[in-house]
Amino acid sequence: MNFQKDILPLKDKLFRMALRITMHREEAEDVVQEVMIKMWNQRERLTEIESVEAYAMTLCHNQAIDSQRKMSRRMLLTDAPEAEHTPKENPYERIYAQEELRNVHRIMSLLPEKQRLCMHLRDFEGKNYNEIAEIMQISS
Repeated sequence: MNFQKDILPLKDKLFRMALRITMHREEAEDVVQEVMIKMWNQRERLTEIESVEAYAMTLCHNQAIDSQRKMSRRMLLTDAPEAEHTPKENPYERIYAQEELRNVHRIMSLLPEKQRLCMHLRDFEGKNYNEIAEIMQISS
């Protein structure tokens, strides 16, 4: 397996996933960097994995969720406003949106891993069922 040829091309797709979960560009970039480091450290094992793309997506999803949880804890502890929000934005709407996002993440975390990945590929990546079946190496 060639890391540069097989793994690095996934970075844009991983970034889009991380950005949807974290909703912060810098945090999403950090998530992708962490995933790439993990993939590099496991490069010897990657030949044993059936779908490297699905494995990378799963790593990215889990890393982004962990990052989001850490950020939520930091925000609760510091009670600092997020810099990306404009003054025109209603704080109640922002809190409601954050709570909805937490609920979606919580509910999705209850799903089995394959269902979470399938749902993400369909709803967030826009993959059709045949593409999902190919990525996950299952029948469609």
